[in-house]
Amino acid sequence: KTLTSQTCCKEIDASTMAVLTHLLAILFGMGSWVSINGLWVELPLIVPQVPEGWYLPSYLSILIQAANVGPLVVTLMHRLRPGVLNEAAVIYVIVAVGAVASFLLAFFWKETVVVAGGPRSLALLVLTFFLATVDCTSSVTFLPFMMRLQPHFLTSYFVGEGLSGLLPALAALVQGVGLVRCVNGSRSLNHSGHGTGRLEAQYQPSNFSAEVFFFFLSAMMLVSLAAFLLLDLHPAVARQQPDPCYSTGSRERFRSSRKRAEQRPMMDLFRPQNHKPRSSLGSSSCSQKQLIFIFVVLGWVNALSNTVLPSVQSYSCLPYGNGAYHLSAALAAVSNPLAGFVAMFVSIRSLVFLGFLTVLGTLIGLYIMLMAALSPCPLLVNDGSGAAIMVLAWILLIFFLSYVKIIIGVILRDEGHSALVWCGAVVQLGSLLGAVAMFPLVSVYGLFSSGDPCGTSCP
Repeated sequence: KTLTSQTCCKEIDASTMAVLTHLLAILFGMGSWVSINGLWVELPLIVPQVPEGWYLPSYLSILIQAANVGPLVVTLMHRLRPGVLNEAAVIYVIVAVGAVASFLLAFFWKETVVVAGGPRSLALLVLTFFLATVDCTSSVTFLPFMMRLQPHFLTSYFVGEGLSGLLPALAALVQGVGLVRCVNGSRSLNHSGHGTGRLEAQYQPSNFSAEVFFFFLSAMMLVSLAAFLLLDLHPAVARQQPDPCYSTGSRERFRSSRKRAEQRPMMDLFRPQNHKPRSSLGSSSCSQKQLIFIFVVLGWVNALSNTVLPSVQSYSCLPYGNGAYHLSAALAAVSNPLAGFVAMFVSIRSLVFLGFLTVLGTLIGLYIMLMAALSPCPLLVNDGSGAAIMVLAWILLIFFLSYVKIIIGVILRDEGHSALVWCGAVVQLGSLLGAVAMFPLVSVYGLFSSGDPCGTSCP
């Protein structure tokens, strides 16, 4: 009976630690893009109070893409000096920098200095660059770190990554950012002294300040840092690592094996077709054509979901009303972590199925892009079904593409540590190419026209 009781207690302890590790992986994943996601949703409150005005989003886009120097350096270090880069140390540094930069934003985001004869929000731009470097570098450090844990914890990490967009969006919703009330245009008076009757958008005051919001972002980064500290150092979490021989006295042997894994070549794309599966991973290795397909799909879906379509979201939604815009933004943010939860229980690794979802998501994206191009008078603009279709399109788009990204991450996790490094690099490359393609179309040539949130006059 005593032996049975001890065995039962061990099983309960193991189950409890597995749940705890899932929770820590989620909290760790939240720190991946929370800072930049939070900054974007706060723009309606920031823009009216800075000299850059609505040019600020364009400047931020350039800074975010320039911050890809971070993942470039990490990827080159893995490629040229394998085993030299201390991955855990890099994560400690970037998460700490993210927490400090978010904290400093609360004090300096409105401060301006004179540059080239005009006021500029230099502190805001510099701190944004640091935040962007942190978040971009997380793509090539957080994912490879998850290689240290068992495969099923990777899906929890992706759930946390989805929450890094959802939680700031919910906080901004509570804050009341971007909420508009349509009022009679009292400023436009006719000769009789009465309002013209034209509805104008009047932004509502926020429930709490941008300073409080930036403190919230800093706190989220600190939570992520604490979660990583436990994932990296707590001995109970270490038992959830793939090495079954891990014990209190074998930490050095475990780190040594991780270093040997890091020193393997970065994804041998030219291995023979008859290459046998790696039995230690329990799954077959991908062929050269399969790897090329996986990385092309990964870059494409990240370009669509991270930069191409978000850059035209307001153009695609605002003609249908302010409610449609906010609903699509909020529910699309929910779709990302929801895809992670679904992937926990339904993980379909078929490349044909992933290709089908990618094509389906692309077709939905084409519809969104077409409606944005037709703005301010897209199809069904005066019909309630038009708004419903657009909101549904954004929900399905983010859900399908997020699911594809998560399953690709799970597949590449089985390919090894270097595969996850390349996974993060391709994520950033796809986002970069999408931003480079869309920036001139939106900000230079002005090919898109915004709809009126208080009603669009269309024939």
